[in-house]
Amino acid sequence: MSDLHSGNSFDSESEFEAAKSRSSYWVPVNDPSLKSTWGHRAWVAGACMILFTSIYKSVSGLSASSWMQPIMFSLAGYVVADLASGIYHWAIDNYGSATTPILGRQIEAFQGHHMWPILESKREMANNLHISASAVILGMLPIVILLPSHYPNCHAFCSAFSVCALFCQQFHAWAHCSKSSLPVIVVALQDMGLLVSRSAHAAHHRPPYDKNYCIVSGMWNKTLETYAVFRALELVLFKTFGVRPRSWN
Repeated sequence: MSDLHSGNSFDSESEFEAAKSRSSYWVPVNDPSLKSTWGHRAWVAGACMILFTSIYKSVSGLSASSWMQPIMFSLAGYVVADLASGIYHWAIDNYGSATTPILGRQIEAFQGHHMWPILESKREMANNLHISASAVILGMLPIVILLPSHYPNCHAFCSAFSVCALFCQQFHAWAHCSKSSLPVIVVALQDMGLLVSRSAHAAHHRPPYDKNYCIVSGMWNKTLETYAVFRALELVLFKTFGVRPRSWN
């Protein structure tokens, strides 16, 4: 079996072929659809420019007596971003379908990713990030335009949160790469727990794919699992709307 089967539940070549026929996610690892286009790069570049502007406003609004506060707000943005990544990941893993408006393609892609996780590590960076880049531009552009630099704490929180939101899919992709294939700085950040690591993310890729949803640092995963937060939300949604999450199946 090819390396595309690594970490998956395919027991035979026929099962693998059947899974391919049911999903549009699978492509050969050298497929052009995994490459970045200039359009993808433009989205990511635009998001980075907006984030640099917000960071500049945060720094330029500092005073000698208040430099510590923006740092704390930046850390808060990083912490909240990990939680938000888990909530979003849980939602699209468990609810909706390929026909869901706006999010349908991403929902289908996340389901395909469970079957062929290695494809995440083969996708070029801008290809991987352009969807989150468009969301960051949409969310941050009004903040950058309307919020002056004398609100450095707000800019610090929003820019840190948005940097994590922009790059979390790349952090996720790195969690599917061997350490030997990653830059030394990425491995160091994973080992320190500042970025989600291969070992920390591995539990998510065991059926029924119902844990370790957070993909920035993964710091929230243990707490969310210990207190069964997502199980409780699933029960509330089931009792309220009668909708079963995919993880129950």
